[in-house]
Amino acid sequence: MGTRTAHRASFSSSSFSSSKQHWMYDVFLSFRGEDTRNSFTGHLYMALREAGINAFFNDNELSRGEYITPKPVTAIQGSRISVIVFSRRYAESSRCLDELVKIMECRRTRGQTVMPIFYDIDPSDVREQRGSFAQAFEKHEENLLLGRDNKVVRWRAALSEAANLSGWDLRNTADGYEAKFIREIIEGISRWLLMNETISVVDYAVGLNSRVQDLSNYLDVGSDDVRIVGILGWVE
Repeated sequence: MGTRTAHRASFSSSSFSSSKQHWMYDVFLSFRGEDTRNSFTGHLYMALREAGINAFFNDNELSRGEYITPKPVTAIQGSRISVIVFSRRYAESSRCLDELVKIMECRRTRGQTVMPIFYDIDPSDVREQRGSFAQAFEKHEENLLLGRDNKVVRWRAALSEAANLSGWDLRNTADGYEAKFIREIIEGISRWLLMNETISVVDYAVGLNSRVQDLSNYLDVGSDDVRIVGILGWVE
């Protein structure tokens, strides 16, 4: 699986210590508004809300410019997961690229999990900045005097790193049907959150590590099988 994007993506927690942090949001959504705000990403956000997943969706008209503002930066830092919706024109926005650099920084420093979605773009075009991404970078390099302050270099590195992570590719998932595609994404995020809650119990419980691990193994988080668990204990 050369692009590391799977039909049904499998994710693991980036760091056990991440479960001990206080998070403002479960999910931060990074996307180019002109491409998907009122279509795919808007529908994904509503599905996240319906699933009880607390997501940050930047729908502020005043912050749709080319510069990242403090509120999204704070939201990125306070999110357990960042979901990046790569679309054909994502790389045209310097704001999106600045968000991406911050997201990948939080992945390294805060244990944040990053899940890319390739909506209408080939993952290799993102990873290698080809096609529409190459065209976008030609303009960026002209505007930034051939990569002044290494900003273009940081953008390219963040794109390559993100495109190598496990995620979802619409063309190879759910037969291209967006509604089913979104459902699979919600299921994947929900599985990750459930698994991460299990990890936090292991971190905080004293003397229960082996029993929690047995329960986790039995639940087989990420499988499609049905599990029924009965818990017997004292109630006060």
